[in-house]
Amino acid sequence: MRKAIFNLGLFLFSISAIAQAGHILQGVGSVNMSMGGAATGQPLDISGALQWNPASISTFNETILNFDLGIFMSSPTLYSTIPEFDTNGQPTGNIYSGVTNDDRGNSPMPALALVFGKENSRHTFGLSAFGISGFGVTFPESMSNPINMPQNMGGFGRIESDYMLLQIGFTWAYALSDNFSIGIEPTLNFASLELMPNPTANPNQAGYPSTNKVNSTGFGAQIGLFYDSKTGFKAGVSYKSTQSFEDFEFENTYLDNSTGANSFNMDYPAIYSVGLGYSKSDFDLALDYRIVDYENTDGFKKTGWTQTFSVSGFGWKNINILSAGVQYKGINRLPIRFGYTYSDNPIAEDVAFFNIPATAIIKNAFQFGLTYEISQKFELNAMYHHGSSSGKTSGQILNPMFIQNSPPYGAIPGSDVSYDMTTDLVMLGFKYVFNKKSEATSN
Repeated sequence: MRKAIFNLGLFLFSISAIAQAGHILQGVGSVNMSMGGAATGQPLDISGALQWNPASISTFNETILNFDLGIFMSSPTLYSTIPEFDTNGQPTGNIYSGVTNDDRGNSPMPALALVFGKENSRHTFGLSAFGISGFGVTFPESMSNPINMPQNMGGFGRIESDYMLLQIGFTWAYALSDNFSIGIEPTLNFASLELMPNPTANPNQAGYPSTNKVNSTGFGAQIGLFYDSKTGFKAGVSYKSTQSFEDFEFENTYLDNSTGANSFNMDYPAIYSVGLGYSKSDFDLALDYRIVDYENTDGFKKTGWTQTFSVSGFGWKNINILSAGVQYKGINRLPIRFGYTYSDNPIAEDVAFFNIPATAIIKNAFQFGLTYEISQKFELNAMYHHGSSSGKTSGQILNPMFIQNSPPYGAIPGSDVSYDMTTDLVMLGFKYVFNKKSEATSN
């Protein structure tokens, strides 16, 4: 029963949390996504507030339910070039290049959030279930692209990955005064990971194995502070701790039908966020800045080959994320929003090869959204997102047999592997207000 509930939860809430900033989704829900993910200092809706600053839910004086469902579309492309060698291992001067397009298809993207307050209390509570992280590609085996040629011909064959993270948050916020709030959110996480071939396993003479999809659970927390001047200016800061996971335990099957097992640990990185907001008349402005700490996160801080030629980790750098959004409320019952998100690329040139299964890096993303206010209790939300990697992530193809002549990872002279992508997301959702809590607060 526990396993069935676990799998159902992953299917419903994180099947398509495909990476936008590193492997982190830039926002949650229609409203927050359409603001570029900015919400730390400008809580326009409960989903963005619960995701980026637990203290800011104290601004909501009602019991509110949000549900959003989107369709995510991505188009990664994988390129590779390899020099031709003669029977003596010397380059002939000829090169072999090819391109493979992803055939993963479209995926649903849901988000569920609930905030409620107790009458005559400074306390506000929240519950959320968000798919906050993921990556995934499906590059079919190909005789026209060196990297996707069968393993017995020097390639990797079909390259497929599927990582999903569902985070359930239990949030409490306390209004210290009319201006200041604090909030804390313990988090329970469920993740699944599939890799084919599995580079974290030791290869045998037939190559790297395929593996089953495995699950892991993790725990963490988020804490935040929020300030509302009541004159339009707002500010917030938050810290989401590293989400520490159990090891993924893989059961591997090699091309010669032999089997084996290995474990791999991959945590979710700590995130530092600071945000500003300003509301005046018909406009709401939001600006967030984040630092994602990949360099101190298991699964990402290490990279390179082990002594048995498995891959020790992704080797990602810390990244900066800038999110900005504006909401215009001058149209009766129809607020509209525009958002922009910029993210660094965590993948350096020298480790691009190790990150072929996680190509979904979006540098620039643009969003548009709107709300239709049907009544005081019920609203419909919609948004559209388009993102681009704005160029290729590129590096040399690596082989541990070349390490002696090309340290530290064994780059093959004259080779190249690169990838780029675009993403599109269409999302619809609703907000329902059950009842208002008392405007008065007391201890």
